[in-house]
Amino acid sequence: MVKKRACVFISGSGTNLREIIKASRDYNFPVKVCLVASDNEKAKGIIFAKKFSIPYVCLNTNKYKFEKTILKKLFEYKIDIICLAGFMKILSKKFIRNFKKKIINIHPSLLPKYKGLNTFQRALKSNEKLTGCTVHFVNEKLDSGKIIIKKRVNIYKDDNVETLKKRVQFEEYRAYSCAIRRVYNFN
Repeated sequence: MVKKRACVFISGSGTNLREIIKASRDYNFPVKVCLVASDNEKAKGIIFAKKFSIPYVCLNTNKYKFEKTILKKLFEYKIDIICLAGFMKILSKKFIRNFKKKIINIHPSLLPKYKGLNTFQRALKSNEKLTGCTVHFVNEKLDSGKIIIKKRVNIYKDDNVETLKKRVQFEEYRAYSCAIRRVYNFN
């Protein structure tokens, strides 16, 4: 099987990157992580790129310069799909148009609820009973693309932001790989 070539965009710890890399080591997984991109030169997730000998690009610069440089790298590495995994910048419409239907993102809520930031605080403040994560295609509107998969997590009375975040992240690790398989119809 010829695997699709993926680039994972990160800004922080890279735990979803780690899980995608692990999944990609399975012969039947449809993608191979060929490049990691970060807007944060201090992103801890770069450790995983180094550990697994994956080329990476770190640019802590303005959006225009970042996107222009990354776009060149994406074409150079013949990237088929971009996985946003804790990437904290909003991509420009022009950038998204270059990779239409080829960018996916994981978001820590059950979209369409709680788009944007501070999802755990907002869910707790609203006394929600459920939250979770959503993997979706990226379009030109924030957290509004076609949904690929959702994973639900119960919210308990004694939850706080940290306990809830930990449980949601556990589901994210499973959801992202499952979503990638769905994108390429590998169930």
